[in-house]
Amino acid sequence: MKKLIASALLAAGLLGGLVGSANAACGSVSIAEMNWASAGVAANVDKIILENGYGCSVDLVTGDTLPTFTSMDEKGQPDVAPELWINAVRTPLDKAVSEDRLVIAAPLLSDGGQDGWWIPKFIADAHPDIKTVQDALKHPELFPAPDDPSKAAIYDCPPGWQCQSSLENLYRALDMEKKGFKLVDTGSAAGLDGTIANAFEHKTGWLGYYWSPTAILGKYEMVRLSFGVPHDKAEWDACTSVTNCANPKVNSYPVSEVYTVVTKSFADKAGVAIDYLKTRKWTNDTVNSILAWQTDNQGTNEDTARQFLKTREDVWTKWVSPDVAAKVKAAL
Repeated sequence: MKKLIASALLAAGLLGGLVGSANAACGSVSIAEMNWASAGVAANVDKIILENGYGCSVDLVTGDTLPTFTSMDEKGQPDVAPELWINAVRTPLDKAVSEDRLVIAAPLLSDGGQDGWWIPKFIADAHPDIKTVQDALKHPELFPAPDDPSKAAIYDCPPGWQCQSSLENLYRALDMEKKGFKLVDTGSAAGLDGTIANAFEHKTGWLGYYWSPTAILGKYEMVRLSFGVPHDKAEWDACTSVTNCANPKVNSYPVSEVYTVVTKSFADKAGVAIDYLKTRKWTNDTVNSILAWQTDNQGTNEDTARQFLKTREDVWTKWVSPDVAAKVKAAL
């Protein structure tokens, strides 16, 4: 019996040593907390899971797309960018990956970043024939302009944003002025949000540019319309996205690729923690809903990460092993 107990204790000690070794391998981790909501929440979700589930020591550092990517590529810090919109850095990222400086982990947004033209779901439900932008343009009476109900409205991208050029080119390509639609400048992102809130409050039609993931699309159910054509990247780069393009054509918005990117040095030392980062992903609908909670409750990124972990075990427990999940739950 003494021998059995001794053997059990030895085995437990060895197992504990292996677990401790795996956690120790993770060590210190620096994670970029980007300066927009979805990425900030993702960074805090990672911090909670890596610290409590894998024994890492996590430091959050302020980030933004280009500065963070450049620092990771040139200096090897921070270790992790949880939400990198890689269309903006595609060429240098491919080079950094091929030269073993950076590693692409999971596609954080499994359905990609989405922007385009949207209508309220209550309009789509009441008019099931509206599937495309062209379908919507047949019903100008459903989308009254705020200052002139005899005209229809298309709500523009906030001034100074790159998407303003693409929307205005598509407005001309679709000959929308002749179809009774006028461009409405909302003045800012907050102004654009206000027009959506007003449309839902008064149950009036709304057609305009928006993007996902965002709190607004978590709070108000919207439907993204098709343009009826595939995305033509060459046309997009040469004309659709170029201010005042002379001869714009109808085109679809690209789906933005959004990945978690880590440094090669971190990937090599992180042990089982890197498996988590290569597995972890969520949908736009999931992110929209938690961002809506954050807005309604004035929550911090950490508050929102904890709310997600407490209420969406159906999502995040699939990213980790049962023992890691148990540790994270116990820490919440």
